[in-house]
Amino acid sequence: MLAQNRHCRNLDITGGAPELNPDFDYFVIQARKLNKHVIVRHNLTVIFDGNPQTGGKKTYLPDLFAEQGVEVLASFPHYKEYFTDSVRGAGVFNKSIEGVRRLNALGYGRDGSGLILNLVYNSGGPVLPSERLELEAEFKQELLERYGLSFNKLYAVTNMPINRFYSRLRQSGEYDEYMGRLIDAFSPEAAKEVVCRSLVSIGYDGRIYDCDFNQMLNLPVVNGKPLDIFNFDFESLLNRRIRFGSHCFGCTAGGGGS
Repeated sequence: MLAQNRHCRNLDITGGAPELNPDFDYFVIQARKLNKHVIVRHNLTVIFDGNPQTGGKKTYLPDLFAEQGVEVLASFPHYKEYFTDSVRGAGVFNKSIEGVRRLNALGYGRDGSGLILNLVYNSGGPVLPSERLELEAEFKQELLERYGLSFNKLYAVTNMPINRFYSRLRQSGEYDEYMGRLIDAFSPEAAKEVVCRSLVSIGYDGRIYDCDFNQMLNLPVVNGKPLDIFNFDFESLLNRRIRFGSHCFGCTAGGGGS
């Protein structure tokens, strides 16, 4: 298992909603036994909706996260109900608020607890570092005053021009304008911090990608042949040639992709 490698310190579990995988709990617990720092890209509503196929509720997840010391990275479109529900569907906002409330009750997002709760805001374009700090302060103030909630940090993620968003931009005739905005906002500092320089993304079948965006585009790491967790060599991985595309401008614009 790649995570057993001593060089691998962080394990970032993402989805969709990775909590719906029947082996999710086991995976988290075993990774923590290996002394890995585990980050979960958490879908707050899954606590209440569970898995439609099995009917199993996931109300225990906040307790599992706290027991294992998991860092939670939760999608939170906006602090206003109408905006969140227009993006994610009716009722999502109230479930998200309750999800954060349950995490806060266990110490997540509270000073001195050691339990990290970060929120993710998807922006419609590049966000400068100063703008991210302003957004973070705004979110913190509004969530605290309106609902008594707290969190550690806000990630402002640039929408990447791939898959559904790419199709939407093409259909609306806005693709060239959007790409122009990303290119015009190119930042050498953001380019130095692109995630593909410090992590790899692993698909469900074990194939290795430079990042999760390349994974969505089916662009695996290739070193003579596609690499996977069963044939990978750490030194080869460090010296690989990263596969780039036009979508990479999303990670080099403004304050970066995340």
